[in-house]
Amino acid sequence: MAANNRDLLLRGARQLNRDLSEEGLGQLLRYLAELFKWRQKVNLIARDTPEPQVVENHFLDSLSLLPLVQGPEVHLLDVGSGAGFPGLALACVLPQARFTLVEPRQKRVSFLRHVIRTLGLRNVEVVADRIEPHLHAWQGRFTHITSRAVAEPGLFLPLIRDLVGPQTQVLLMLAHEEALAGLATLDNGAWQILQQHRLHLPFSGAPRLLAVVGIR
Repeated sequence: MAANNRDLLLRGARQLNRDLSEEGLGQLLRYLAELFKWRQKVNLIARDTPEPQVVENHFLDSLSLLPLVQGPEVHLLDVGSGAGFPGLALACVLPQARFTLVEPRQKRVSFLRHVIRTLGLRNVEVVADRIEPHLHAWQGRFTHITSRAVAEPGLFLPLIRDLVGPQTQVLLMLAHEEALAGLATLDNGAWQILQQHRLHLPFSGAPRLLAVVGIR
């Protein structure tokens, strides 16, 4: 299936208007292979998910963030990274950026560290913990903050509020615009929407909304 997955990644990225280098593509395919090995023994993703669906729902969905994390000083925090989405997938194709993955579940941490070692990634750190104990120490550290695990902005934004400075961009990965309802009233009106990008995943056509949010 490796050839098919390579084709799916390339075609899907092109349909999303995301460019993949040969090196980045190779890293993603190695990551994908390790994910399929590990999911038989660790609850990383649903074991019966077909490979094309894994490519689209996890890898291509993560790569949709690529235009929003460009630049020489990017340091992205991925809260509740799970099996590495979106942070580890982005790290495979953005070697010039830095990534911190926070994940409290030890088996998933073991998988993340294994993939990082296997791929020789030097731009990724895994923190085996919840985010709350680090809020004070990490103030102002990150240029971007995101999460796929905490999908509800009404929960996620107050959780990370202490990490967000004037230049920090919070990247919300949503299915529908309705998820932004109530944002204006969170934290006494501290949040504002800086950008919105609507897209559809390339094979299923599932809608996605990428919202860039910051502090007023």
